[in-house]
Amino acid sequence: MAKKRTKSKTKKTTDAPKKVSFKLSKQNKIIFGSLLIVLSIALFFSFMSFYFTWQEDQSMLSQFADRNAQASNLLNKFGANVSHFFMYKGFGLASFVFPFLLAITGLYLFLGLELKGLISKWIWGLVGVIWGSIALGFFAADFPLLGGLVGYEMNDFLQDYTGKIGVFLILIFILMVILVRLFNFTPEGFANFFRRQKRQITSELKGDEISNPSMDSSMEDDENQIPLTTEDTIPEKIDTYTHKKDIPPLDEAGLDVNIPEEEESDIDLKVETTPVEEEEETDAKAAKLVEDFGEFDPKLELGNYKFPQLDLLDAHGASSGITINQEELEENKNRIVSTLKNYKIGIAQIKATIGPTVTLYEIVPEAGIRISKIKNLEDDIALSLAALGIRIIAPIPGKGTVGIEVPNKNATVVSMRSVIASNKFQKAEMELPIAFGKTISNETFVVDLAKMPHLLMAGATGQGKSVGLNAVITSLLYKKHPAEVKFIFVDPKKVELTLYNKIERHFLAKLPDSDEAIITDNTKVINTLNSLCIEMDNRYELLKTAMVRNIKEYNAKFKARKLNPNDGHKFLPYIVLVIDEFADLIMTAGKEVETPIARLAQLARAIGIHLIIATQRPSVNVITGIIKANFPARIAFRVTSKIDSRTILDAQGADQLIGRGDMLYTQGNDVTRLQCAFVDTPEVAKITDYIGSQRAYPEAHLLPEYVGEESGTSLDNDIEDRDAMFREAAEVIVTAQQGSASLIQRKLKLGYNRAGRIIDQLEAAGIVGPFEGSKARQVLVPDIYSLEQLLENEAK
Repeated sequence: MAKKRTKSKTKKTTDAPKKVSFKLSKQNKIIFGSLLIVLSIALFFSFMSFYFTWQEDQSMLSQFADRNAQASNLLNKFGANVSHFFMYKGFGLASFVFPFLLAITGLYLFLGLELKGLISKWIWGLVGVIWGSIALGFFAADFPLLGGLVGYEMNDFLQDYTGKIGVFLILIFILMVILVRLFNFTPEGFANFFRRQKRQITSELKGDEISNPSMDSSMEDDENQIPLTTEDTIPEKIDTYTHKKDIPPLDEAGLDVNIPEEEESDIDLKVETTPVEEEEETDAKAAKLVEDFGEFDPKLELGNYKFPQLDLLDAHGASSGITINQEELEENKNRIVSTLKNYKIGIAQIKATIGPTVTLYEIVPEAGIRISKIKNLEDDIALSLAALGIRIIAPIPGKGTVGIEVPNKNATVVSMRSVIASNKFQKAEMELPIAFGKTISNETFVVDLAKMPHLLMAGATGQGKSVGLNAVITSLLYKKHPAEVKFIFVDPKKVELTLYNKIERHFLAKLPDSDEAIITDNTKVINTLNSLCIEMDNRYELLKTAMVRNIKEYNAKFKARKLNPNDGHKFLPYIVLVIDEFADLIMTAGKEVETPIARLAQLARAIGIHLIIATQRPSVNVITGIIKANFPARIAFRVTSKIDSRTILDAQGADQLIGRGDMLYTQGNDVTRLQCAFVDTPEVAKITDYIGSQRAYPEAHLLPEYVGEESGTSLDNDIEDRDAMFREAAEVIVTAQQGSASLIQRKLKLGYNRAGRIIDQLEAAGIVGPFEGSKARQVLVPDIYSLEQLLENEAK
């Protein structure tokens, strides 16, 4: 019985069908790909030569085996025969598609790419060959070589059944199929193309050329608006917009919903349905504008801007990669095992992960060993290994192991070039991606500044803070357009951030009356921070009127042309405030600096203002509780004491780093050890030179004007020097009972500087109260009648 069972089993296995899998190795793919590329080049030259030598080579076609016979084709008898087959007996000029398809297939194999899209390329290529051959045979029937024998015979066959008109209609139909499936052809797109061309020609004939936006944007707000009529979209309406070659977003305030007289009795129904109709009409018009003219592009003013090239960064020897010293690994492993053995701690397993500067040894202790016992042996292990910066992680989060970080004898420099060139950074789907460096497992570490949302950097002098700041700024310069992000640099040292002066008109923001964008004077820092608070309040007001929650939703709505610039709406770039030495500011300014920074840290996340603060003295009077609570993302370079490490990270470890860019990063949960990417001063200079040599905005991005508390006390109340819009502004302020320059700016469509001057004049006239920081001024006049009495008494 046992024998019978074994026989039946063997029979079943032999009868089972075998799966035949054909898979080329990498070497064979390279060889086969090279063969196809060479073959495609040979076919191309033989086809080209055919039209010049086909008459001379006719007699050679039957003498292929004769070695003495020579053909005039560039590829001799092989070229003459192959080209005769494809060009004369085949598809004519359309045969040139075959070398192209062979070359693409060869490149796919040679480069090791996925072959998924090749089948569709070959199918559509063959469709194009057949269509081209028939079309050439139809339109060039007197020249059979153009369409080949296939095109000639197919035309002859089709014309016997459908006639010439039928063949023409078939060709048109196949062409339409190719255009729709391959090029996404639509009648709307075709009509929009001709509509744009017609509009451009008519505007050129009328001479209404739009002036250069770089010249217009330097003028006052009410002077740089260029009228563009949109008669085809919003009848009897003229909108203004400040962008070159662009159409204004939808004017929501200008929609008039007319209610017929016979519906006035049905009040409840009218109130419920009107907003829905208006919203639907608004969305429909916005969709029509987007369909006709596309979404608003904030990059259009600097449309030719080129991002910095990778060649501007140096490799710093990183191309060779991490060198593995097997002897060092074995020696460290034996010393760790023997040291733990001396204290009767057994190890079940040990594994090493090699990083640029530190190697992580993961050990699995034997059952019954207390983790705290290993943690207390930190100094003993450091003594046995004779190494500085031993750090024990007991246990490693997410793993059942204990980690011992040991510095490498020969550290590898992590270059900024290798980090920027990594796929993780290049393909990062983040608002503000920052590449800090590499982890212990040699992976590029990329985070999003927009989600941090603020960053605190601390460490002793010379441990890499300035290089870390340059790495952060370089990451954003390589990833973001000047229209998308603006920097505010505060540099009390006056030497660290001065290199970025060259990109002032591209990426920097400053106060209207300041000469230099990079702030080195502490008094100007206070004004800048308070100006940022005003900018924050203004942005929140824009978000409120746009009915969105954050800057991402606001900009998306603005790009979709659902917000009107005439109501004060504009594209909002991200603003990154970088302070290089925060401790010096606290010593000199104290609360005047800490209060606006605390306000910005608490509120500025949603409107795209992010803070990066660096300090070399991480004491509790510098990094206060308010600042720590609002800076969850922190970076600690090497510090001198455990107290400083706890001040920054709320944990130990920063005092055990080895310096030179070795750092710990936390975002409120785990602590990650990184080697900061190194970017040298000459590299930063090359990047800023490259960006600064390109076309820029007329001036740096201007922040709102901030007037200190002492201003307004000695204002002259001269009626003759008052602004022409003084009375209208006073009526607006008294009616709204809100004394702010932004209100005058929105209601009267004035620039911020002019609105600020009017506010000062209103204060001098006793209509509004004195300046109260970021709050609106108190309105001292209760109603319009009192205002009229006040102005009449002044006139007397």
